[in-house]
Amino acid sequence: MPSLLPSPPPSPFEPPSTRYYLVNFPLHLLASTLHRTISLLRGPPYPPPSPTTLIRLVCISDTHTHIPVSLPTGHVLIHAGDLTNLGTVEEIQAQIDWLDGLDYKYKLAIAGNHDSYLDPRSRYKSDEGKELDWKSVKYLQHDSTTLHFPDRGDRRLMVYGAPQIPKCGGSEFAFQYQRQCDAWNGVIPPETDILITHTPPRFHLDLPRGMGCEFLLGETWKVRPRVHVFGHVHAGSGRETVFWDESQRSYERISAKAGRGLIKDLIAIWSWLDVIRLVAYGLLGVLWNRVWGADEEGTVMINAALMYRGTGKLGNKPQVVEI
Repeated sequence: MPSLLPSPPPSPFEPPSTRYYLVNFPLHLLASTLHRTISLLRGPPYPPPSPTTLIRLVCISDTHTHIPVSLPTGHVLIHAGDLTNLGTVEEIQAQIDWLDGLDYKYKLAIAGNHDSYLDPRSRYKSDEGKELDWKSVKYLQHDSTTLHFPDRGDRRLMVYGAPQIPKCGGSEFAFQYQRQCDAWNGVIPPETDILITHTPPRFHLDLPRGMGCEFLLGETWKVRPRVHVFGHVHAGSGRETVFWDESQRSYERISAKAGRGLIKDLIAIWSWLDVIRLVAYGLLGVLWNRVWGADEEGTVMINAALMYRGTGKLGNKPQVVEI
């Protein structure tokens, strides 16, 4: 006899069905819908740049050896990791050669967990002694770089990139740490304008169970970059605006308690109070921004994964941010 309960997703990296989401994560479903709606109503997280100083970022991730047919034009191309599947020197170099041939003023890349060669702990013995030629691509591994745009009002943008992710696979995966370990405390420079990581901050462009990192989320609260680009969770592809206020904190508290089931969520008084806070503080933000005309300082978060879920094929669109 078939079960009346909806089946869980086949993989932790696959999104749940709407029925499964509703039965197991009802408060999270409500909170995420409210959070997205209010963020849209609040508008952009920072004043739009003038046409003469605007800098266009083209963001991609998780190409897994594939090459997109085309990419949007821009000033900066950002690849947020998982260039490859096996992470051999040959696979990585082929992706570098492709990136090198693209027409952008700056091309930046970090590693993902599939880019095994770049982490000595996961490097194949057959790749020992081999080297990569990054050509015109700037590779960031726990490192910063400053981008200078003399023709864009002499602007400078500070970019920090780091590849580490909460453990999700075997020893062939690169840059892993145990989920309960804080691999982010104090590592992101406070002056960072653009943050590039492979893992998402937990609960943002993530899956309901939270495959991203809570410690990275804590650091983004401290640094509050203008743009945060990541990938890893293919099903989270897209963009989100965050405003670093009590509305967002309430959303994250609800998300951290998600997955208890329909009955427990319905009687979770403290979580319902957080729903009220999410809406109340969010609507205050709408009034602050739209009615009183005040400028807010927030962040554009980008999950730039091009791979569509677990299909092995590119299907998600590149993300473009104007900063």
